[in-house]
Amino acid sequence: VQLQESGPGLVKPSQTLSLSCTVSGDSITTNYYYWSWIRQPPGKGLEWMGAIAYSGSTYYSPSLKSRTSISRDNAKNTVYLQMNSLKPEDTAVYYCAGRERGTDEYDYWGQGTQVTVSS
Repeated sequence: VQLQESGPGLVKPSQTLSLSCTVSGDSITTNYYYWSWIRQPPGKGLEWMGAIAYSGSTYYSPSLKSRTSISRDNAKNTVYLQMNSLKPEDTAVYYCAGRERGTDEYDYWGQGTQVTVSS
């Protein structure tokens, strides 16, 4: 299974970020997997942002819920992240990752995509 993130590298403050994660080798709607978005600001640890389950249910970090939306396109086997009202502190490497239901560890990770929020 491979995950490939894509999106703009540079976004201006107050704008909306849109990222995609295309999954190959498995369907995002089967096999009881949760597909998460996780980010890592420079010099800081990983922050879980939210996830979409194989069922289509979505889950969000309480601190980001008001600005974040996760969706999917089953035909494209792709998961999306939208985040609005961007701030410079949203600068980070953004990853998508897959975790099986009932486990704590992520089996699959994308390579990550750098997003810089700057005017």
